[in-house]
Amino acid sequence: MKYKYLFGPVPSRRLGVSLGIDLIPYKTCTFDCIYCECGKTTNKTITRKEYIPTKDIINEIATYLKENPSPEYITFSGSGEPLLHLGIKKISDFLKSTYPHLKTALITNAALFTDENVRKAVKNIDLILPSLDSAIESTFKLIDRPAKELSISSIINGLILLRKNYTGKIWLEVFIIKGINDSKDEVRALKKAINLIKPDKVQLNTLDRPGTENDIMPASKVLLESIKADLDYKETEIISKYKSRKEIVSYRKDVEQAILDTVSRRPCTLDDLSEILGLKIIELNKYIDILMKEKSIIAESKERGVFLSTPR
Repeated sequence: MKYKYLFGPVPSRRLGVSLGIDLIPYKTCTFDCIYCECGKTTNKTITRKEYIPTKDIINEIATYLKENPSPEYITFSGSGEPLLHLGIKKISDFLKSTYPHLKTALITNAALFTDENVRKAVKNIDLILPSLDSAIESTFKLIDRPAKELSISSIINGLILLRKNYTGKIWLEVFIIKGINDSKDEVRALKKAINLIKPDKVQLNTLDRPGTENDIMPASKVLLESIKADLDYKETEIISKYKSRKEIVSYRKDVEQAILDTVSRRPCTLDDLSEILGLKIIELNKYIDILMKEKSIIAESKERGVFLSTPR
């Protein structure tokens, strides 16, 4: 069966094998991050509504779990900001009451936790993975390009309020971009914010493929280790690379082969591959990560975007 709102299970560096739930139409988000693997935001908004019928999402989840083995996590993520969907509480409550043995996670940019209703909506989710790319307003706007209503001070305050009442785990992701948010001033501001938020864990991440903007650069392992030391937070880790395909039970060779067959005929963007193969971009990226690390495919930035092809 082909699912409309579910994707995967996909191998995740942070969550193991994760079944994704995509609640939001493609690239509807509160941010337009320069490093986003899904491309430019086409609908930048802070308006929460039922973008997709909640009952349809719940029906798909129930059908999937009846017919397939349980993943390590069921994760609210996808191609936009999940908290924009008003039905996220109803869906998470359904999962908690019907499948109490399953763990749930939320990947979010944290922009909406200033809203008490949003904080209440996530109380039954086991693990929240918010992002915080800078604690300095000018850098925040440069990296995340937020909706005009948002400020970094309010977002940090929302995370502080979330931590006060939320009893699950919070793993805070900090995405480091060389030359933008890696200075001593940036790290000092992040350290102050992190100590106020009090997450269970801080995870340092960086670019491993071309993002929305062509000129952004990944941070080296040495730089990430230096920032980890400067943050000096009790539980900080550099996000490890993906497992090999042999270690991933859900890895689908047919998807890998379909990607290779397609880009060997002609270079394709992620949008092209998504349309041709009928898979969500966030799912395709998990396979592309492995293929790029093995140098089975290469990426090249051109006028229309980043094109994937096989080496000649």
